[in-house]
Amino acid sequence: MQPTINNNNIEILPMTFDDLDDVLGIEKLSYSSPWPRSQFEKELKNQLSNKFTAKIAHNGKKSVAAYIIFWVVANEAHILNIATHPDFRRRGIAKRFLVFALGRLEEAGVEEVFLEVRRSNIHAQRLYMGFGFKEIGIRKGYYGDNNEDAIVMALELEQSPKTDFEEKG
Repeated sequence: MQPTINNNNIEILPMTFDDLDDVLGIEKLSYSSPWPRSQFEKELKNQLSNKFTAKIAHNGKKSVAAYIIFWVVANEAHILNIATHPDFRRRGIAKRFLVFALGRLEEAGVEEVFLEVRRSNIHAQRLYMGFGFKEIGIRKGYYGDNNEDAIVMALELEQSPKTDFEEKG
């Protein structure tokens, strides 16, 4: 039985090396061309990199249900990787993660956020558009596993419909 997900049993914490096995498992379940362990290790050591996990409390232990990695450079941010374990998809975790990340970015003075998403990943595109992201370009053949295009999306934080980035009920 899957745990009930609510704000009381989701904890967003900085990603650590101890989380890597769980994160890699989610990565492999989520992407046809997953990042290798070495890439996550580099991100954990990188000062520009912000990395967090969403942990679900269930039966007295915490399990990694999702993760996000983003960079902040000057007044811009780039979301490099975000994924949710298949067992926890469509249950609000990615939305909560974006609320968290965009709130942190806004506090840090970031004005614009960028990301790439597979052309075929309609669910993710809808999620991002719900936060005010707009398509600004295409990267042809961006994904090496199948040469799929990436849609480049951007969000100007001061124009976001969720300007306070507070979670609603």
